[in-house]
Amino acid sequence: MNNIFVYCEIENGKVADVSLELLTKGRTLANQLACSLEALAIGSELAGVEDELFRYGADVVHIADDARLAPYRTLPHTSIVVGVFKEEQPQIALFGATTLGRDLAPRVSSALKSGLTADCTSLEIGDHSDNKGNEYKNLLLQIRPAFGGNIIATIINPDCRPQMATVREGVMRKEVYADAKKGEVKTIDVSKYLNDTDFVVEIIERHIEERKIDIKGAPIIVAGGYGVGSKENFDLLFELANVLGGEVGASRAAVDAGYAEHARQVGQTGVTVRPKLYIACGISGQIQHTAGMQEAAMIISINNDANAPINQIADYAITGDIADVIPKMIKYYKKNSK
Repeated sequence: MNNIFVYCEIENGKVADVSLELLTKGRTLANQLACSLEALAIGSELAGVEDELFRYGADVVHIADDARLAPYRTLPHTSIVVGVFKEEQPQIALFGATTLGRDLAPRVSSALKSGLTADCTSLEIGDHSDNKGNEYKNLLLQIRPAFGGNIIATIINPDCRPQMATVREGVMRKEVYADAKKGEVKTIDVSKYLNDTDFVVEIIERHIEERKIDIKGAPIIVAGGYGVGSKENFDLLFELANVLGGEVGASRAAVDAGYAEHARQVGQTGVTVRPKLYIACGISGQIQHTAGMQEAAMIISINNDANAPINQIADYAITGDIADVIPKMIKYYKKNSK
């Protein structure tokens, strides 16, 4: 009771990265609250999946293993999650802000009459006092951009439980827990929660298109904004990325202008990345973009405007035209790497 639950997405026996990231963050929150971190895995042929969940900090793993539960379907998964949460009474429940999580979490929240904050960029534990003099301790502070990314809002749910949030992939760090140990496995009796109406939707055929462009794991990203000027000018970014062994990213403005594909979009409405090196070319640095790349180990900004907001978070800021700067970077990198 009153523990932290993480719903773990599993596809073909592999735990999704976002679920492992949430376990890493959940472990930190659980340590602060001195409570248990519990993982909920629902699917088919899940033998051995608990070992990985324990490695990332889970104390207890709840497993619902049934051939009817894979691939994911809305109704049976909702029934099981709602049933488990009603019994276990968690104080916090975390879901990935994936296609699956965005379908499941709101249904669970509605069934439990609980709040839900979507697309959080940070989760913290803190206290709150309202204007009526009420004091609340150890609430989940659900932090996310709001009003088109123009402000950062902190949202709380002082009265309803569980406090629920979804978090996008890449926002949190994924780290094996140093003090991990083999915990308790609880097998869920799915017959307690499921009925025939949960299976009225039948999956006849299923197709999954693999990502053709995946910048999330790239160690080096050369990203361009609207300031790059044209799709043709993006060729310079591709050339630099090729020389450095990296990938090309883009801001939303650049994608909207047709300079790059949506799969390359970095930011609040794109991909969150944590490369070793992020080179921002012609990017102003609005919060919608920086929310997706500010955790990069090193940031280099190339911009005509010396006062561009991106320079405030950049480790190195180069003031100049990318048409002049990037060819020189390519030239001297090739020269010095021989």
